[in-house]
Amino acid sequence: MFPNSDSPIGSAPHNGQIGADPLKVSVLGTFEFFVGDEALPAEAGSSQRLLAFLALRDRAVMRATVAGTLWPEASEDHAHSSLRSAISRLSEWNRQAVLVNPLDLRLGESVTVDIREARSLAHRLLDIDALPPRADLSASSIDALSADLLPDWYDDWVVLEAEDWRQLRLHALEALAQRFTDGGQFGDAAGAALAAVRADPLRESPRSTLIRAHLAEGNQSEAIREFERYRAQLRTELGLEPTPQLQALIADLSRS
Repeated sequence: MFPNSDSPIGSAPHNGQIGADPLKVSVLGTFEFFVGDEALPAEAGSSQRLLAFLALRDRAVMRATVAGTLWPEASEDHAHSSLRSAISRLSEWNRQAVLVNPLDLRLGESVTVDIREARSLAHRLLDIDALPPRADLSASSIDALSADLLPDWYDDWVVLEAEDWRQLRLHALEALAQRFTDGGQFGDAAGAALAAVRADPLRESPRSTLIRAHLAEGNQSEAIREFERYRAQLRTELGLEPTPQLQALIADLSRS
């Protein structure tokens, strides 16, 4: 039985098809499920984990793989039983997003997933042989690349996906900052580089990108201050010095 037609989130779809209200799964920053612009109350734990797992896969996944990944310590029978239970506990709206087949599961093709969109954005920015769409070179792209994937989840499969996304988004933020710098958008360039710095304060490449943006804008004092902040942090936390390549960026300025 579908939600009532007078539901505040609109009438329910019929015949297993997604209705007029678009469905979206969000796994960046926190888990949320949207019908149109409205977030639904959180699912029960196992059902939420099932939706998140499928959101991180852009293809059908065998039931055995889903069960074994989500319940790795359970017996095969128990894992499959837990999967069936998770499916049965999905809300009516969530069931419209999941295509359940005898052998596999997947999200419907019409369901939007924020991590998939963000990954596509990152790959476009990293393609040095192509000019990304103008819409990609905007502050909204910084926001899209600034969120961690399910930061409060500690399942092994989430941790691996989260690290993969962290590395991709850091490289994409650096590439975005460089594209902003090349285009003379120095404020956005600093914003993108700082987003990467916040994600990994000890990583040298975003600091280098930020310093280059300051230098391109003619802000020599900012470049030196950023270098000194990084050098002090690196010494304090790791007992290391910036690489000769980074030191060379501000060597002439420091001597003047």
